[in-house]
Amino acid sequence: MNHFKKSIKSIVLISLVGLSFLFSCNSVKIKENSKKQFTVAPDLFNRRAMVGPQEDGSHVVATSQIINPAGNTVVFPGRPTDLALNNAETIVAIKNKSDLTFLDVNSQSIIQTLELPKGGNTFEGIEWASNDSIVWTTDTEGILRSAILGVNGFNWHKEITLKGPEKEDNNRSYPGGFVIDEAQELIYVTLSRNNSLGVVNTKTMELETQIPVGIAPFTVIIKDSKAYVTNWGGRTPNSEDITGLTSGSDAVIDPKTGIGSSGTISVVDLKSRTVLKEIEVGLLPCNMVLSNDASRLYVANANSDIISVIDTKQDVVLKSIETKPSAELPFGSAPNALVLEPSGKLLYVANGANNLLAVIDLETDKVTGLIPTGWYPGAVVMNKAGSGLIVANVKGTGGRWEERSKIPKGGYNSHDHMGSVSFIPVPGEEELNSYSLQAASNMRLPKIINELNIEATEEKVVPLPTRPGEKSVFKHVLYIIKENRTYDQVYGDLPQGNGDASLCQFGREVTPNQHALAEKYVLLDNTYCNGVLSADGHMWAMEGFVTDYLEKSFGGFVRSYPYDGDDVLAYSSGGFIWDKVLDAGLSFRNYGEFVIADIEPKEATWTELYNQFKAGTNEIKIRATTEVKSLEPYLCPTYVGFPGKVQDVYRAGEFIKELKEFEKNDNFPNFTVMLLPNDHTVGTRAGYPTPRATVADNDLALGQIVEAVSHSKFWAETAIFVIQDDTQAGLDHVDGRRTGALCISPYTKRGEVISTHYNQNSFLRTMELILGLSPMTQFDLLAEPLVDCFTSEPDFSPYKVIPNNIKLDEMNPELSSISNEKQLYYAQKSMEMPLDDIDEADESIFNRIIWHSIKGYDVEYPILVNNKDK
Repeated sequence: MNHFKKSIKSIVLISLVGLSFLFSCNSVKIKENSKKQFTVAPDLFNRRAMVGPQEDGSHVVATSQIINPAGNTVVFPGRPTDLALNNAETIVAIKNKSDLTFLDVNSQSIIQTLELPKGGNTFEGIEWASNDSIVWTTDTEGILRSAILGVNGFNWHKEITLKGPEKEDNNRSYPGGFVIDEAQELIYVTLSRNNSLGVVNTKTMELETQIPVGIAPFTVIIKDSKAYVTNWGGRTPNSEDITGLTSGSDAVIDPKTGIGSSGTISVVDLKSRTVLKEIEVGLLPCNMVLSNDASRLYVANANSDIISVIDTKQDVVLKSIETKPSAELPFGSAPNALVLEPSGKLLYVANGANNLLAVIDLETDKVTGLIPTGWYPGAVVMNKAGSGLIVANVKGTGGRWEERSKIPKGGYNSHDHMGSVSFIPVPGEEELNSYSLQAASNMRLPKIINELNIEATEEKVVPLPTRPGEKSVFKHVLYIIKENRTYDQVYGDLPQGNGDASLCQFGREVTPNQHALAEKYVLLDNTYCNGVLSADGHMWAMEGFVTDYLEKSFGGFVRSYPYDGDDVLAYSSGGFIWDKVLDAGLSFRNYGEFVIADIEPKEATWTELYNQFKAGTNEIKIRATTEVKSLEPYLCPTYVGFPGKVQDVYRAGEFIKELKEFEKNDNFPNFTVMLLPNDHTVGTRAGYPTPRATVADNDLALGQIVEAVSHSKFWAETAIFVIQDDTQAGLDHVDGRRTGALCISPYTKRGEVISTHYNQNSFLRTMELILGLSPMTQFDLLAEPLVDCFTSEPDFSPYKVIPNNIKLDEMNPELSSISNEKQLYYAQKSMEMPLDDIDEADESIFNRIIWHSIKGYDVEYPILVNNKDK
């Protein structure tokens, strides 16, 4: 706890300049510099709140935040990443996940949804032509396309193909933001994977040329004869730089952590079509806005929590403006969009991760107010009069559809995205004060501030330290990540918890060890994954945060799908949990997380690998590599994560081998991360085990690991935490992100059901407190640690693994032996799907494959609320 205590002392306590209204009566007192006393409003979050709509009309989301936006909010399926108001200010066009959604400004309602012909929308880029009859967007197929207004609404009109890198297998350019120059009949468009600014001729409908800029350009803005381009990945590396990969390109990284360390603005001369200058700004620079006289350029840096202010005459950074609601907060606000009011005095900044607009007074460069929005505001515009704001909320209200109660059966899935757009009248001073208090409460600012200022207590040893001065009984933490299961899928059959047995697919027969561990220790029935799928799920699990790059990639993961850590743009500047461990001088070992498997021969089959495992031979070589530079020294070389043809019992065996060596040498690491992925399954593909057999493999491996640790010399000082990376491959009656999780240790309570609201950050926070680490971001700081799971009275009895009921080599039938038409259809789909790697298959069909393989082909698949697939 000493490291955490030191971290707290290094933080100046409270200096919410301009936000004194956050300090009110009936609250917790906070001291500042031993001279002043402020008070912070209490945290209003219900510790037992379930995700979803609340009685007061607000929503609780999986990140333990409250969503209660200002103004009027329109909710619709999708994830909107950008929006554009037409010149007449009558229609706002929304760049949604897989469509354009048009809203009438006066009625604030949807007037049309125009589905994309193919693929999805990219992270940025939607603009109107001056006559308001045409709107342009960029899509994941590498096309700049337009829709034209006709008598029956908008229809797709023109399309221009923007080819990607020629040397890449994926040759899509992934175009983003753009600007239209109608006078020159040109469109300047950022081509993310090409690292270029494309010049499109709208007369010839061709990509005329490309201007090389920085790495992963995001958007472009024009001032006179110059273009300013934000580069997510910063400058092009030189020969002396340490680099990491991002979608086929090298990006500059911090040599210690491997996190991207450059963000730039390329200044382009449009006459010569060359780059004049590269301006270093913060990390993940994205949206920009020019001052009224164009003398200043304001740049949002989503991975640095700052706005860079650039002098456009000298093209230099004048200063940086903090956008966090309080400057003392750790990283985690994610400013990603901004708009300037007509007077030029106030800047409205979308702090995506805080779910609010920060109002910045440009005379003082201070946050003077907060406006609550939906979940993750990602784009904002203001009308010409400066009287109204329109905000696109990428995650809206989450994955819960309020109309579920009207449907007789069904469950929620993490892919049931519900985005939103908020229409917010610009508030006056009194209303802004009220909004600020509400926004602060929604983002849990009172709890964060309180956590930063906990008073020390006398030194004592406890299971879970929560105050400076306390030290944990635990010296070793084992953190196990599994794959893609909801709570109901595994634990829905347990009557003591809040489960729906009709949605249970892998109950006690398939997962006897997970059931026994939940009943022996604690059953957590109100715990959530923060993310949607493996790309963001593993980042939440390891960083407690997801960057703007990932939050806006759901139209199609063209650049990368970094579940294995293969893209530096996905790394949070707050770092990984193991960075904190190593900084504290503690030891660390990694088994499979962010690992790339090297199997030789590559064509080795599941059966060959299983036979080798049973025989104890090693003719087929299995080796682990990683793209995350900071992880390389800490890998178990024979333990890989994916693919699914490697058995989890093999993985468990490799860990147990090392555990025995740790016992001999008395050097079990302080912190161990482990990926145990086979509950993901490979569907009903021939040549692989059935879904229930792969989940049984996963369950048996977990039981073997817990048994080995609990029989080891380290058991009295070890805590084991198990959670899924995401829940996308199943349904749950509470929320699509609710998951099964385990807390296992001698000091864990016995036989209790814990319904406290927890999430992945709760697990990270718990491990940080045990190991004495400072928090990585605002999210793990605000998370509820697993206090309710522990007792001061230990029970050192070990765990005995329960043998599997399902044969691990219960194989899927060959296609030729299947007579049932529906079963054959799904078996063929399993063969066609790209299941060698994770999450590349159509999730809706994949989930149906798993469902029917367990429940039977005559059992109707539960209705997916808000899912168009039949």
